[in-house]
Amino acid sequence: MQSRRHGHGPETRARGRAQPDPRGSPNDARALEALRGVAAIVFLVLNTLFWFVPIGVFGAVRRLARGSVRAACGALLDRFLTGWVACAEAMARVLRVTRLRVEVEPSATPLRKDAWYLVISNHQSWADILVLVWALRRRAPAFKFFTKRELIWLPLIGVALWLLDFPYVRRYGRERLQANPSLREQDARAVRVACVAIRERPVCVLNFLEGTRFSPAKRVAQGSPYETLLVPKVGGLQLVRDGLAERLSAVLDITIHYPGGAPGFWDFLCGRRTRIDIHIRALPPPEGDRDALRRWVDQLWRAKDERLRVVNATRPRRSTSLKESGE
Repeated sequence: MQSRRHGHGPETRARGRAQPDPRGSPNDARALEALRGVAAIVFLVLNTLFWFVPIGVFGAVRRLARGSVRAACGALLDRFLTGWVACAEAMARVLRVTRLRVEVEPSATPLRKDAWYLVISNHQSWADILVLVWALRRRAPAFKFFTKRELIWLPLIGVALWLLDFPYVRRYGRERLQANPSLREQDARAVRVACVAIRERPVCVLNFLEGTRFSPAKRVAQGSPYETLLVPKVGGLQLVRDGLAERLSAVLDITIHYPGGAPGFWDFLCGRRTRIDIHIRALPPPEGDRDALRRWVDQLWRAKDERLRVVNATRPRRSTSLKESGE
């Protein structure tokens, strides 16, 4: 009769050996994230080069043309800009950079592509602009946003933004504005000129009222009354509202939340924020003078601050798809 010896068979010896982790080591995961980030940057550069050619050609023609030719070139430029956004979004899907979960509050006036919108949002990361345009691409017209004038010197991008009629503004400190109040009027004049072009075709004008990305240190330095937001500025909001006048269909109040905290742009491209929550609500354009606008914005900011404090205290829920919810 053959005896059995426990602990010496092949199966037992195999169980005794260290088994490889099917998830891979942390170093492997980091290497994969870095590879994803590099691939995303290369794609964004190639995507920009590809779309710069038609934007440069038709943008230059539009600057020289008048009448129907100018209008046709403007419509083409919007299509090229939307094409850049669509390609970047496809890249994010293929590389699994992140997932968007979009919640749109029911409104009496549903979002349309043939309307003019002023978009206001909290600002936490360089990724915010990409996140916003991806969230709005299927819901609203082409976008434009206020751009620091220094960016005009960026190769290709600065010229492209100028040809696309993005409003260029300067950022002056409070002390400098107090010493030379005429500087404020220079920016106001630039926004008014941009609004003339913006009125030609439906558009979303993005405006970060905080003027800079949020950080706890900036919040303390400002003495901000909000826990998760900086103090908003209403000057640009008033200029765009007045410049678009009766064409302005609604203000889109958007709140961006990054579960796990706002990422740097590199971390974002590496896929280190697997889900981003976006809340959108359409509001009637505000009325009144600057003081009335400040009160209106303060109410929005208090509601936004409360929403962010609640979601920050809530355990993130699992997301299953890059495709936005509700579609």
